[in-house]
Amino acid sequence: MIVSPAFAGKRYAILGLARSGMAALECLHASGAELLAWDNREELRDGVADKAIIADPLTSDLRSYDAIVVSPGVPLNGQPLTRKAAEDGVPIIGDIELFAQARHSLPPHRVVGITGTNGKSTTTALVHHILASAGLPTVMGGNIGLPILSQEPLPEGGVYVLELSSYQIDLTQSLDCDVALLLNISPDHLDRYDGFDAYAAAKARLFDMLGSDHTAIFASNDEKTQLALHGLRDLGRVQNIVDTSAAELAGQADWPSLQGPHNLQNAVAAVATVEALGISEEQWRPALGSFSGLAHRMERIAEAGGVLFVNDSKATNPASTGPALGAYPKIHWILGGLPKSDTLAECEPFYDHVVSAYTIGEAGPLFGKLLADKIPVESCEMMLTAVQRAAANARPGDVVLLSPACASFDQFRDFEARGECFRTAVKSVIEKNLIGTAIGEATP
Repeated sequence: MIVSPAFAGKRYAILGLARSGMAALECLHASGAELLAWDNREELRDGVADKAIIADPLTSDLRSYDAIVVSPGVPLNGQPLTRKAAEDGVPIIGDIELFAQARHSLPPHRVVGITGTNGKSTTTALVHHILASAGLPTVMGGNIGLPILSQEPLPEGGVYVLELSSYQIDLTQSLDCDVALLLNISPDHLDRYDGFDAYAAAKARLFDMLGSDHTAIFASNDEKTQLALHGLRDLGRVQNIVDTSAAELAGQADWPSLQGPHNLQNAVAAVATVEALGISEEQWRPALGSFSGLAHRMERIAEAGGVLFVNDSKATNPASTGPALGAYPKIHWILGGLPKSDTLAECEPFYDHVVSAYTIGEAGPLFGKLLADKIPVESCEMMLTAVQRAAANARPGDVVLLSPACASFDQFRDFEARGECFRTAVKSVIEKNLIGTAIGEATP
């Protein structure tokens, strides 16, 4: 794990002992800090009783503490914790801020910070893959993979690649990235912010922490991203500002895990990022073709009877589903879940790519009405039914695509569980030889 003398002798209250909270606790304890810790789950509290005082920060005197460390999942808007921190004069931070404070004691390195509403995970993984393919020591963390504090420090010359949600940026004050990338901003997580402008401002704060000699990259022409770009230019503080929103990159047909217009944008942004770190085209171009992608993000999970099955369960809003529909010419589209929007406006430009749609979950009736006069649509409610009907209707050359445009919480624990359900259903239809059965073209 990462440890630092910066924390020795200091006092921290830790609220939440899941992955990032536990990583923070282990890091701070090993660094010689005095800790108070709390989680609603008794078993987690019991597991750290030898390393921390077990007490609820909300009922404790924190006036002598250096910070309250919370999980990104803890909302700060109007919560008792925020009021308590203000009363006791204690900052609220997260594990990314602890990493930022530990950097001066790590071997010389660089940090890439990647944020945006859609595409963060794929772009983070792609940047990490390109750097690793080029032979640089690198790890990825933040909102992807293992918590950054639980990973081994990189040797000199290493690059830490961090996916950063708006929640994590909210809890960070001093992360000066060598390269900071904003992919895009569209409405999301508005239950945590006082409107879209506040959410966009949270994303843009990544650049408030950026050193003047470091690089800022903006990858979209959406209104809020462009406002952040022009705002940074107006300040005149950061010298290296790159706008890739109109950039092009040839060769996408050779990158099987980076199909669709959104993944082209991700690839362009990733290339700009690694080039800012000194990686040449001779190094990054072969890495685009060897990138295997991430689970539940335009994941090619099977091909049978000439039909490709793609799991894009991570597409939890229409803005991320729209480009997925643009990735293939003949799609049987499975969509639905817990809706974040009462429209599918971002998907409409790609309806000519859809052979038929199959709705599931709570949004099924709404989406059925939205699509009824535009494309053929079947109400399926359950995932297995949707996969069975889509597979039965699919012809060779077609794609069965799960890209829900919705959250998963009406029927599933999370988007991963939804994607695994899709995977299981696909395996079932392949094993039962149901592909193309609606048109008499079952696999031999």
